[in-house]
Amino acid sequence: MSNIEQHKPEKLEFQAEVSQMLDIVINSLYTERDIFVRELISNASDALEKLRLISLTEDNIIQKELPLEINIETDDNNKTFIISDTGIGMSREELISNLGTIAHSGSREFIKGLAEGEQNNTQLIGQFGVGFYAAFMAGAKVTVQSLSYREGSLGWEWSSEGVGSYTVTEVDGLQRGTRIIVTLKEDAHEYADSEKVKRIVQQYSNFIPFDIKINGEKINTVQAIWSRNKNEVSDEEYNEFYKYFTNSYSDPMFRLHISSDAPLQLNALLYIPADNPELYGMGHLEPGVSIYSRKVLIDQKSTDIFPEYFRFIKGVVDSEDLPLNISRETAQNSILVKKMRKYLTKRVLTFIEKQSEDKEKYGIFWSKFSRFIKEGCVNDPESRESLAKLLRFNSSKKDNEELISLEEYVAEMKEGQTDIYYINCPSRELIESGPYLEIFREKDIEVLYLHEPVDDFVISALYEYRQKKFVSADQADLDLFISEGSGEGSEVLNQDEIFSLAALMKEIIGDSISEVRESKRLLGSPAMLVNSDQTYTTAMQRVLKAAESGFSNAGSKILEINPRHQVIIKLAKFKESGSDLDFLRSCIEQIADNAFLSAGLTDRGGLMIERIYKIMNRALDSNG
Repeated sequence: MSNIEQHKPEKLEFQAEVSQMLDIVINSLYTERDIFVRELISNASDALEKLRLISLTEDNIIQKELPLEINIETDDNNKTFIISDTGIGMSREELISNLGTIAHSGSREFIKGLAEGEQNNTQLIGQFGVGFYAAFMAGAKVTVQSLSYREGSLGWEWSSEGVGSYTVTEVDGLQRGTRIIVTLKEDAHEYADSEKVKRIVQQYSNFIPFDIKINGEKINTVQAIWSRNKNEVSDEEYNEFYKYFTNSYSDPMFRLHISSDAPLQLNALLYIPADNPELYGMGHLEPGVSIYSRKVLIDQKSTDIFPEYFRFIKGVVDSEDLPLNISRETAQNSILVKKMRKYLTKRVLTFIEKQSEDKEKYGIFWSKFSRFIKEGCVNDPESRESLAKLLRFNSSKKDNEELISLEEYVAEMKEGQTDIYYINCPSRELIESGPYLEIFREKDIEVLYLHEPVDDFVISALYEYRQKKFVSADQADLDLFISEGSGEGSEVLNQDEIFSLAALMKEIIGDSISEVRESKRLLGSPAMLVNSDQTYTTAMQRVLKAAESGFSNAGSKILEINPRHQVIIKLAKFKESGSDLDFLRSCIEQIADNAFLSAGLTDRGGLMIERIYKIMNRALDSNG
């Protein structure tokens, strides 16, 4: 400042409302002290943008040779933070008007609302120099030197310690723009550390469209490419921005660049990563989309802009229409934010549906992120129909690696088929080796394979797709009866034999089943478990069993027996003979356990093994 000549200072009093505002800003408005750096940079950027626009229509601008840039100087010796811009600058009257008074008819009511914590009048943001006053959070004294862009302008210095009064002094030797010198408080000396300030700039202001230099070093080297025309951005630029933004070494799987003027003004650049850390037990992902307003960070990892099941998406959303709270630290939870959330969610769902046309690439996406789509089906009724289109399943008519959509299933349904059939079991092998597909194979009806416990919750939430209800293949009373006489052989138990055997089996098996009855659907298997309650499926039981230690297989399970199967026929005859009741009991228990095993429910492996050996021993004795 040795080349700056000062004149006699003039002492002025702050308007009462400004004193109140200073107290609120310093003590309660902002939650993070770092915010003052962001606010001063935003003000400097606004001043540069105004000059850039003015220069398009006016010629009488002084010092035209000055580059449009922001310079920050940190002085650890003198404990100062200095920020300067080459923007429009301010005259004496503008300094007093902008920094010393509040010229607004509703100012008193506004200040009163701030004092009472009613910080929700978003129309007043930025009208009273709130951003500038944030400097007093860290500054014991703040000095503003400014020279207006107009020809013949004089330089002025505004200075205050933020209590009661300020001084205004004419100074010579200034360059166009504004220079703010923050003499730091004792507990704020960290802001004289260039590395600390660099981190703040990179977090909040890295995408400001003007160069930001700290002690001569340019800091903001990455462009806000989301604000550019998508036709002008190369794949390499998109990928490099993704790697910078996410600290990733790999390219993203998909990207979506949105530029919209209606119904909302916004720019968004969204990415779907190539991998999902949640699959590897790395914990619940944090939201990955940050909110910007005019390229300034407002809300990092926002929970408001997307539903939680889209937490795997990375990127930015930038909107000048975004309603902010008075400190500009967060977006207000307003109708407009909800409208933006709805709009963006719909755009992303439409985008993912479009990507699903490439079956191979979508198969990779599904293997990584299917749990999020399923989570959305359960938790987001408003988007459930769109999410259902993204679901994929293996099925009884597809190869092990081939997936089918609900749309494809419905299109391939048999004539007269009214329901969508599915079965939930831990593996394809267990499903296909069990009894549940027998009737569906005979009828040539496709069954969707579900392998995760959450899938039953998804199906329950959907209930139907294109007016076709979901029906579990292990459900009792399916309308798929086989004709009389079909099955393993022509011999069949009569009704008395069936009732008598069923009663004995229920007595021996006990409360793990609710009923034993004749099956109308079994062809090649002796018995199977079915559910009498559609809401309490086998998969649901597996979930509860895993969640509660000591959980038993109790529930509305029905054991259906096949009166045409030789095992059941011989079992009935052996019962009538009245011989070796222990052996009879062992056979019945083994049939029940086999049925539970086919349903993926049994945990009685030790008992089964011991029993099987006993049955084998008895069979070998009989053969001898």
